[in-house]
Amino acid sequence: MVTRIRTDAGVDGHCVGGSEETAAVARRLLVGLDPFDREAIHQLLHRSARLEWRALAGRMVGVLDQALWDVAGRTAGLPAHKLLGAARDRVPAYASTMCGDDGGLGDPAAYAAFASACVAQGYRAFKLHTWMPPYGPDLRRDIAACQAVRDAVGPDVKLMLDPFHDYTREDALYLGRALEELGFHWMEEPMDEHSTSSYAWLCERLDLPICGPESMGGGVVTRAEWIRQGAADILRTGLEHGGVTSIVKTAHLCEAFGLRLELHGGGAGTLQALGAMAIPGEFYERGLLHPELDYDAEQPWLRTPVDAIDADGNVRIPTGPGLGEDIDWEYVREHLVQDWH
Repeated sequence: MVTRIRTDAGVDGHCVGGSEETAAVARRLLVGLDPFDREAIHQLLHRSARLEWRALAGRMVGVLDQALWDVAGRTAGLPAHKLLGAARDRVPAYASTMCGDDGGLGDPAAYAAFASACVAQGYRAFKLHTWMPPYGPDLRRDIAACQAVRDAVGPDVKLMLDPFHDYTREDALYLGRALEELGFHWMEEPMDEHSTSSYAWLCERLDLPICGPESMGGGVVTRAEWIRQGAADILRTGLEHGGVTSIVKTAHLCEAFGLRLELHGGGAGTLQALGAMAIPGEFYERGLLHPELDYDAEQPWLRTPVDAIDADGNVRIPTGPGLGEDIDWEYVREHLVQDWH
């Protein structure tokens, strides 16, 4: 799916994602507005989401917002991070695995072998997504996988864990203390994120940084509440919570409170936001990766990968105009199923 925003100046913006329903609602709300008025549009979409909750879910607003940044960048002939105020031209990447299964990531030894392969490829950090239903959860197997990976890659590679998301407080604490002994860099979402008090409880008891919230909607407002309640040591957001515009708001919030902000997921929009984040934003999440899948072959609509990793484990911020994607429109036309226009 590709969402396109057309302007009367002849410059189009694009973003992969969206839906027919979102396109219809956006057409009704946005036609006739100035595409450079992104903040006004952001507020309009936010106010309209109460009744159009499915068409204007955070992920869908994120697609529209990215397409608007693509318009702005293509009009100016600059990548979006330059319009935002560039801070860097590359960012370290971590290898982010798929969840555990009964195949290529079926046991701790498989995670260890895959981590070693990723380090050999250039990654300097590695994140495990361990077993979810129907293959888990299994608290001790999670710990065994983390131990196996640490043994395989040594002490200098930064390791993170994103485990089963509904452990009890006691299990999350047990897991966190095990990760502290293994020198892990952070842990994400070991409990239901609706329970902010559980995360505040966990942060009080661990030296291991807790990174969140990832899944909770509400954009910057929810994340401000997590800061106020001491529910995370590292904040987390992503394009699915309102796009680049929402990320920028959250980055400024984190900067004011001296907190790091890690972005969930990858892609051109994420890289453009990271390129403008000077203080928070340590890593780019490259994935999801699996030893039996070719990650670089998963986006055939791009002429060149947007997030190629170099020998030092970095991904360069795209320098093309807008989001910086080089879309193969011939491929798109040949595989067109339906044109919402």
